[in-house]
Amino acid sequence: MAAGEEYVAAITALESDRGARRAFQDLALELAPPGTALFDFGAGPGIDAKHYAARGRKVLAYDVDSRMCAAFVRHCRDEIAAGQIELHQGGYREFLEVTSRKLRQLNEITLVTANFAPLSLIDDPAELFAVLRALTVPNAKFLASVLNPVFSGDLKYRWWWRNRFSYWRDGEFKVKGEPFSIFRRSIRRLATLAAPHFALQSVTPSSGSRLPMSSRYIFLLFARM
Repeated sequence: MAAGEEYVAAITALESDRGARRAFQDLALELAPPGTALFDFGAGPGIDAKHYAARGRKVLAYDVDSRMCAAFVRHCRDEIAAGQIELHQGGYREFLEVTSRKLRQLNEITLVTANFAPLSLIDDPAELFAVLRALTVPNAKFLASVLNPVFSGDLKYRWWWRNRFSYWRDGEFKVKGEPFSIFRRSIRRLATLAAPHFALQSVTPSSGSRLPMSSRYIFLLFARM
């Protein structure tokens, strides 16, 4: 899996990915007014964090990958020095059990974002939803970009067809990868996993098209319960 500067090059190469990022960022900025704090989960190399900070948001961020975090520090060096951005890093279990408690004490996070599908890499989203609820303020939102399980571009792969029964039966399936398995989950399945911590409010294809199969990613907006 690409990471750090290699990831930056890959994720900015296609106009479809650049457009998806712009659409996600615009939604996030609508949900978090200037002066408020947001938490960027799976922040990668800091592309979104830098964008949000430049528009007057305070950004708390986390990523598990050391190469991503190194790129993040390089890209957001000035914002980190100015206190506009705060990066947390380390193992995922450490985040769930230690880092999240530190963030919870701040009592200021009004929006959680997860762009370009970090939620699709999580084995147990229900556990993550519980932690995110605990570190956010009442009426907070969670905006997540996830891999579309019915994306037409995936129909050419054997793994897509091989997992159709599992998807029909369970509402999800996974494809093994390095270092993480990659999950495709139905909207209904994710809504179930989010409850009782978050309620699904809206679903938006990343491409803006009305045809669900045309978008590689879908944006899910959850409200804290």
